[in-house]
Amino acid sequence: MKFLVFLIIIMASVACRTEAPRLNLLQADADNGGLSLPEGFSALVVADSLGNARHIEVNEQGDIYISLARLKNDGGIVCLRDTTNDGRADEIAYFGNHHGTGIALHNDYLYFGSDTLIVRYPMIYGQLLPNEREEVVVKGFPHNTQHAAKPITFDEDGHLYVTIGAPSNACMEQSRTKGSLGMDPCPLLERHGGIWRFQAEAVNQDQVKDGERYATGIRHAVAIDWNKKERTLYAVQHGRDQLNQFFPDLYSPQESSELPSEEFLLVEPGSDFGWPYCYYDHLQTKKVLGPEYGGDGEIVGRCSAKDDPIMGFPGHLAPNDVLFYTGDMFPEKYRNGAFIAFHGSWNRAPEPQQGYFVAFVPFEGKIPSGDWEVFADGFSGQDEVKSPRDANYRPCGLAQGPDGSLYVTDDVQGRVWRIMYQ
Repeated sequence: MKFLVFLIIIMASVACRTEAPRLNLLQADADNGGLSLPEGFSALVVADSLGNARHIEVNEQGDIYISLARLKNDGGIVCLRDTTNDGRADEIAYFGNHHGTGIALHNDYLYFGSDTLIVRYPMIYGQLLPNEREEVVVKGFPHNTQHAAKPITFDEDGHLYVTIGAPSNACMEQSRTKGSLGMDPCPLLERHGGIWRFQAEAVNQDQVKDGERYATGIRHAVAIDWNKKERTLYAVQHGRDQLNQFFPDLYSPQESSELPSEEFLLVEPGSDFGWPYCYYDHLQTKKVLGPEYGGDGEIVGRCSAKDDPIMGFPGHLAPNDVLFYTGDMFPEKYRNGAFIAFHGSWNRAPEPQQGYFVAFVPFEGKIPSGDWEVFADGFSGQDEVKSPRDANYRPCGLAQGPDGSLYVTDDVQGRVWRIMYQ
């Protein structure tokens, strides 16, 4: 009997040691992988040259799953494992037939959001790669030529949330044409420009037949996350472009580079954030009517009935992921706050482009408790970015590891960083 108890203790000890790498075995890169971070934080490069890495998920054992915007090595998902406990992936495998953005682990399945389908694969206990048996969860999405990414997230009540972006700038009668008015009502809102809700466990669902339009008036929210503590959905939207180019009498080049805001949204059932009729101006702290619909940069009009964001960021930073931090590695100020990966855009010319950093927003309950700040910078590798092509790296995806580390992906060269606090 004593021998049996001793054996159980030894086996439990071994199991605990193999669940995930311990922080004290990790050595940060001397230059933090090129990043600048707050005092006390460090980073290491987990892997490099993986492909156009988009969103990322990390399981309880520390295995990493990343969606790819383009297939590489005949796979649209790259799977990584660290077998030596040094924090660096030494086992890398490519999997799946689709490319896309959305990726998430839910109830022993790996879900993947391609541009036209949501699929899932059964996970196999102890193995890095999922089962190849693919199940279609949702189909019937429109085939968009722009804003086609399908980010995904889940709540605790069996629901799957999917962004369906609008293939448009501002629903203009003549797309991206100087002076063109907007279609009113905008027909795109029937199947685009919002977040749809589906059953997480059902298969072969169709957007039209089975989907519920959970929220509307969102041009494109690549960044979405379900906040489990507050049981609420959040998103960060890409705002519209080219105010000066299409309406030079109303907006200067400098105003157009700063507006409209990238909107941080608290999304509730039935929310309407006003696209394409309205946009948020963080400089005036109000939602105003778009010029395609009779606005002049100050008129509010019908926008008084639309939902405001909980925060507005400067325009054209391109938020591509949001993560509510629930770990205990980082200092107290970061608990339950939001990290946002700003990918950087192209529409701030003639001003230098901005973004290319990870920001942090402190929260108290459901709303921010203070202003946003840059948390991780240095991704672009440039003092000034005139074009997105100049940036060495562009942060895209965020994930929290089992020890509380923060993972960040790049979709230019396919680098993955692990940010730690010691």
